[in-house]
Amino acid sequence: MTVLYDQFSQPIPVSRSLKPDMREIATATLRDRWSGYPSSGLTPERLARIFRQADGGDVLSQAELFEEMEEKDAHLASLFQTRKMAVQGLDWEVAPYDSSGPSVEMAEFCRSSIQGLSDFDENVLDLLDALGKGYSILEILWEASEGQVGIRGLRWVHPKKITFWNSLTPRILTEQDPIQGIEPPSFKFAYHRCRSRSGYDTRAGIMRVCAWMYLFKNYALKDWIGFAEVYGMPLRIGKYEPGATRADREALIHAVRSLGSDAAGIISKSTEIEFIEAQKGSSLNVYESLASFCDAQMSKAVLGQTLTSEPGGKAAGSYALGRVHSEVRQDIVEADCKALSKTITQQILRPLVGFNFGWDAPVPRFHFLCEPPEDMKSIAEVYKILSEIGFQFSRDQLAERFKLASTGTTD
Repeated sequence: MTVLYDQFSQPIPVSRSLKPDMREIATATLRDRWSGYPSSGLTPERLARIFRQADGGDVLSQAELFEEMEEKDAHLASLFQTRKMAVQGLDWEVAPYDSSGPSVEMAEFCRSSIQGLSDFDENVLDLLDALGKGYSILEILWEASEGQVGIRGLRWVHPKKITFWNSLTPRILTEQDPIQGIEPPSFKFAYHRCRSRSGYDTRAGIMRVCAWMYLFKNYALKDWIGFAEVYGMPLRIGKYEPGATRADREALIHAVRSLGSDAAGIISKSTEIEFIEAQKGSSLNVYESLASFCDAQMSKAVLGQTLTSEPGGKAAGSYALGRVHSEVRQDIVEADCKALSKTITQQILRPLVGFNFGWDAPVPRFHFLCEPPEDMKSIAEVYKILSEIGFQFSRDQLAERFKLASTGTTD
């Protein structure tokens, strides 16, 4: 009996008689679309409390908060969209384990299976949700037909349907067990983790880093909007006689407020309203500076740089998909691709091959084509210099190097 290890380093005894789990476990319900909106009235104390709950395994409030952050902060949403599209927009391939006939056959079978998933691009986006939240999970919907096991779909599981309660590994919350959850069955779920830094999965998401900047930016925007509402308006001071009644004072304050919003009001002759012009100083940009600072910190956390994400470093016009790749640091793109390729290979292709060809069969490798394009002009100049000092190259060598049609082998 072959012994495999899952993504949590737990041994899985398998045999040829092992069958795929055809159940739909993490089914969505109407309740799942409702949220507690933990960002409403968010304070530093409340944010720390949400994080402490997540550290203890209860990630419900943290998952809902991170979802709200992407919905409410346009800058943060664009950063994660850019980071995810840098991988989602890449081509991919399934390479055979070796050059033998069976390996090539299994690679073609896996390639056809992945291409048969109509929503695979969206599935890649769902797995990349782990960048912000620390983890992402897809349920593999298996099907069997004519003695062959296939995948009819990959269903995203909302992060709040996961719990780490009394466990270091995720458990799936179901209708039957909505509190403690169940252990994920072997080869039933693909679990992707964001390994941007060491630590537990509940604390590994980039949103944990951005949450404080998000909070401080919201404070700045709240004060900025309040300031903008009265900016340029003169300070209105109402004066009343010492013997004025309570009704007179209330009428005066109502008149003062009406002058600010309606630019009209009535007062008695014995009442005086004084207008004091607002003083404009260098402190007017403090709100914008704080908001820009928070945006810059989030840009560094998500993209690794601020050159293409901040007003001072971004060229005018829209960015096509081909330019998105240059907006994220190349080492970050390659790390994202490598981690995601490993998850797809080990948790989707591994069981797909095992169910159909046996668990001793070599597994093909899924990987994204994330290498940056070569500067062929610079390479051509190097060849020219080498030829001028006496080196000789055949036409076939040059054709292979520059991806040209060969016309012979003349030096």
